[in-house]
Amino acid sequence: MSEAGRAGAGAGRDFRRVVITGLGAVSPIGIGAGAFASALRAGTAGTSPIESFDASGFPLRSAGQVLDFRPADHLKRLDPGRWGRSGLLAAAAARLAVADAGIDEDELEAARAGSVMGTTSGESAVVQALAEQWVAAGLASLDPELAGQAPASRIANAVSAELRLTGETQTIPTACSASNYALGYAYDLVRSGEAEVMLAGGADAVNRLTHAGFYALGAMADDVPRPFAADRTGIVTGEGGAVLVLETYEHAVGRGARIYAEILGYAANCDAAHMVHPDAGSIAACIRAAHRAAGVEPSQIDYVCAHGTGTPTNDATEVAAAREVFGDRLPPISSIKSMLGHTMGAASGFGAIACCKALEQDFLPPTAHVSVPDPALGPGVDCVPGAGREARLDIVQNHGFAFGGNNVITILGRVS
Repeated sequence: MSEAGRAGAGAGRDFRRVVITGLGAVSPIGIGAGAFASALRAGTAGTSPIESFDASGFPLRSAGQVLDFRPADHLKRLDPGRWGRSGLLAAAAARLAVADAGIDEDELEAARAGSVMGTTSGESAVVQALAEQWVAAGLASLDPELAGQAPASRIANAVSAELRLTGETQTIPTACSASNYALGYAYDLVRSGEAEVMLAGGADAVNRLTHAGFYALGAMADDVPRPFAADRTGIVTGEGGAVLVLETYEHAVGRGARIYAEILGYAANCDAAHMVHPDAGSIAACIRAAHRAAGVEPSQIDYVCAHGTGTPTNDATEVAAAREVFGDRLPPISSIKSMLGHTMGAASGFGAIACCKALEQDFLPPTAHVSVPDPALGPGVDCVPGAGREARLDIVQNHGFAFGGNNVITILGRVS
């Protein structure tokens, strides 16, 4: 669907309200939504020397890893030995999200619940292990059981298998905007009546391929990620699983659920230009389309959870796009990648969780490792430097951008 068509898709139809009632975070700064939010408010650094593979050959050797993740501590059905790390991160986050939502498996079955998960590299740790086998002993040496774990589709399958979800189950591989795509698609399924409840988010694992790719691009930070800072030098790769429970407002109220936020709308488009260089005009168009879909004006946005990778080009382009839409009144705009690293396909899922917690707890998530934003970005850039800040928020905006120019903006609002 085109950007304009997507933004106006609800015209003349009786769509249902969609709310978020459960949050599941398996992140470099904490496991569980509560631990994640506490670390977020404090501006906790979640990057550390790489442990998941031998990084000694790289000059830069840090990543955002979930070092305390033990799948068996969280999963009830999946055998961790038969699933890749990305799927396990997603399934554990989904299990946490369902528990947080207070919804049991019988209710999920009755609600035709399904799973939509985003990813950048799929089961990258599995592919890495297969490549190592191939290099060491040839193609015939590949472990067939390990090869069976490689398809990216298994990330969403892991969530549905763990929770016995029988509704639509799909993995969306649109790289670093994938969780926002997943949220948008799940939102459409729920608001249109195709499902009463959906789980949406994303997962990726730290791996040699992604690390090497960003290093070869010259996009990797010298030490820690500093989005919006004058001395920012790039990204730090990261991993994690981020899952949110979406359901109709009526269903949530009927079962007495706590509601974190309402999804007001979203929009997606593509720059259709450079593979890795974002386009400010295209991003601005996506923001405007999201506002139209949500029925809000720029003046109503209280906070922007930025894509904020920390590369000089991304941050400058993102701020320029925001200025096209907001003019001189830029809302606070911060990047949680300063703490998590770039969690790839899970990134905008973690952004959505941060937005929900910000609405619930009345705070602005910070940009860590920054004291003053880059003056070259222009006046009025409040990146919430250092640590979180108390603030009343009603409507927030979550960004997800990806290589290839895939942009998705989701708009969340407080439910009164």
